[in-house]
Amino acid sequence: MSKSASFIERYGLWSVEQKRRAADLRRLVRKEKLRLIRVVWSDTHGHARTKELTVPAFLSALTSGYNINVATTTLDASGARTFSSFTQGGGMGLDEMTGSPNLTIVPDPTTFRILPWAPGVGWILCDEYFNTGIPFHFSPRQLLKTQLARLKEQKKGLVVGLEVEWYLLRVADDRLSEENIGVPGTRGKPIRTIPAEPGYSYHSESNFDLMQPVLSQLAEHFEAIDLPLRSIENEWGPGQVECTFAPRPALEAADNLVLFRSATRQICRRMGYFATFMARPALKGYYSSGWHLHQSLTDAGGQNLFMPAKTGEPLSPLGLHYLGGLLEHAQAATPFTTPTINGYRRFRPNSLAPDRATWAYDHRGVMMRVLGAPGDGATRIENRAGEPSANPYLYMAAQIVAGLDGVAGKRDPGPQELNPYASQYPLLPNNLGDALKALEASSLFRAQLGGLFLDYFLKIKRNELGRFARWQEDHGRQAPADEPSDWEQNEYFDFF
Repeated sequence: MSKSASFIERYGLWSVEQKRRAADLRRLVRKEKLRLIRVVWSDTHGHARTKELTVPAFLSALTSGYNINVATTTLDASGARTFSSFTQGGGMGLDEMTGSPNLTIVPDPTTFRILPWAPGVGWILCDEYFNTGIPFHFSPRQLLKTQLARLKEQKKGLVVGLEVEWYLLRVADDRLSEENIGVPGTRGKPIRTIPAEPGYSYHSESNFDLMQPVLSQLAEHFEAIDLPLRSIENEWGPGQVECTFAPRPALEAADNLVLFRSATRQICRRMGYFATFMARPALKGYYSSGWHLHQSLTDAGGQNLFMPAKTGEPLSPLGLHYLGGLLEHAQAATPFTTPTINGYRRFRPNSLAPDRATWAYDHRGVMMRVLGAPGDGATRIENRAGEPSANPYLYMAAQIVAGLDGVAGKRDPGPQELNPYASQYPLLPNNLGDALKALEASSLFRAQLGGLFLDYFLKIKRNELGRFARWQEDHGRQAPADEPSDWEQNEYFDFF
């Protein structure tokens, strides 16, 4: 490769399909008369970060990438500095992280959309690289791609269906004041909201209709940006909504989840509403929300490898071993399925959320719900432990790590548990601190995700825990046993 080759060519960062799509994009942005393109990357928390580029700058990025500051990796969700960026090694012992340097983000042409709610604006996801062409150590999307490459070596793929709960509220006052402005390490108060419907009338058509104008707009825009929406339903709490999406290959599903959360919040806010993916808002009477991840392995031809051969069998032998791995490593994987302090308020008996590592066929009280039958191409394992603010790349990567370990070791998932909240199966961690300890002790996750990333992730999340502990000390009390704290509301309600 000549020295004059572009960044993307020099390091061979695109597939043949990506190159073809990039050529189409060069024509499309001019044909559609776009003015700005949002180049987007996911931070550690699964939050969409972006810069907007003019068309000439974007076209240049399709050959040379685009420089961004590494800062969104060194700060936690509140903007608190977690690593000493301006010391040798950047506080991480890595020369390449000294001084908060630039990274190069490379657009993935297969993810491009035109945003119908933002006229003249395009949107595209990017992968982060060091300027030497080495994939960025702490990129969640890169970590998922690495795990998917392991599956590809075995001529397998992961297919994922999304089932995500969230809250729709009305904005009571959209004027920001000083109380809404925070400082690094302390988030300001979220804006004031009121319920969109009274709640606790499961699947009520009349209550659902109160939200219909917003939900119709969402459905229209989702179709325009190729999000494979299957259904919208009114869940349990006031304004609690569930959206389900058709199964897609794992990377596409993870990308769709990032776009879905970001798009939903933007569209709702433009209509005078507010969307939050916080697991349990600190608002009176609000119920916890979850994210159920439906997964199955396929062969190179797309055939479902979890499908059982005989009636009465819940899964194929491969599926049972994969399930055994998910259960064996459930505690260590919890910081990826449930990464916030607030998310652990879901793990309560008889709550439609699991509190221990159990499985059963078509049972909503277990952690791993199995669905399918012989001849059923939709046979799958549903992980019900996730919270809606989880990083999709890390959530899915953790499933592959645990599941493949089960396959390699031919792990037996044990018998079905039909009384999950009274069983003797291992309890899930009931707080983020204990979950991080379980992850830190896992040699499997350290080997597969890398010690560098694991130590980084642990520090980021423990910084979050430390800020919560200081808030508790300042207020002279512990968080309420059954209700979310004001700190959680400030930290997560508007961020997610």
